[in-house]
Amino acid sequence: MMDHMLIEVAFKGNRKDFFLWDQDEPPPVKSAVIVDADRGEDLGFVNACGDLAEKRNAGTPHGYGVAGAQKKARRLATSEEVKRANELRKDDEDARRRAMERVKANELVMKLTDAEWQWDRKKLTLYFTAERRVDFRTLVRELASMFRTRIELKQIGVRDEAKRLDGIGRCGRQYCSASWLPELRPVNLGVAKDQRLSLNPSQISGACGRLMCCLRYEHEFYVQSRKRFPKEGRLVRTARGDEKVISNDIFRDRVTLRGEDGELRTIGLAELREEAAAVGVPLPVPSATPPSGPVVAREEEETAEDIDDVDRDLADDADDAPEQSAGSAESGEPAAERKAHRRRGRRGGRRNRQSHRDPTNGDSKPSGPAGTT
Repeated sequence: MMDHMLIEVAFKGNRKDFFLWDQDEPPPVKSAVIVDADRGEDLGFVNACGDLAEKRNAGTPHGYGVAGAQKKARRLATSEEVKRANELRKDDEDARRRAMERVKANELVMKLTDAEWQWDRKKLTLYFTAERRVDFRTLVRELASMFRTRIELKQIGVRDEAKRLDGIGRCGRQYCSASWLPELRPVNLGVAKDQRLSLNPSQISGACGRLMCCLRYEHEFYVQSRKRFPKEGRLVRTARGDEKVISNDIFRDRVTLRGEDGELRTIGLAELREEAAAVGVPLPVPSATPPSGPVVAREEEETAEDIDDVDRDLADDADDAPEQSAGSAESGEPAAERKAHRRRGRRGGRRNRQSHRDPTNGDSKPSGPAGTT
């Protein structure tokens, strides 16, 4: 008998969780299962099991790591139970609309993104986005009375909202966040600059209004590929003398040079290395070869260049916190307010801020209020 096999189960809105399966045979992938839920049962579909589930448990944000999953998958769902779950999904939108009416009646500044009934109807989870803290204690009590079940409100960021609702991106394919991207990480303008993309927010933003996720996982390819080329603006010694590197084409392995006479020419990277070696000033050989495909980029610090206020606001993902519980009908308390931390540029953060010197001790003090943006 197989003892506690780990399985990954997918629910509505790309929500996934791990459970223990203690029956003889592993459940088929995509099969419906009844699992332990908050004070009841829920229905989901098997996404992975066995070794693959173990690997995903260790490498995804919703995994439990070495702690391991504690909840159990009870059994395979019957056709009647699946039919009941499908009918329940049709009630989600009606619940969201009714809850939104109460939000407007209470004049709360929040957007209800989605609603999800638990399979046994013992809990209704409402997902919302908001720019600042919302006191929804009265709302929770009204919703608990209206639906006569346990109510839970979860605040999510705009990236998580796009992941839950799903859709087609500007590339014509399904959102990366909803299809395969294991983790939603912040993206700043530094990755767009490294890839020589337009800094126009309308051209590099996704449906959620933030910088596209693909900018990050493609970034490492650009960083590693450019290590093979001489830096733009550098002078290199070639058969024609000293020439300045104007641009690099990492996809065609070409370098554009400008000679002392102002003439431009485009040369292959291999040919440039040969010319530089022939005149006795070889180009440095990179220590690492470029990756063969897109990989997840590491965290990059902002460059020293100033970033415009509108661009910095777009790149700031501090309010895209991981999905978190914001309150329930029993607690009635909103989550503690999280202060968004805005990282300033090296020069742009204190632009146009005057200072005066205290005549008593000579210390320089800002003339404006601290912490304003």
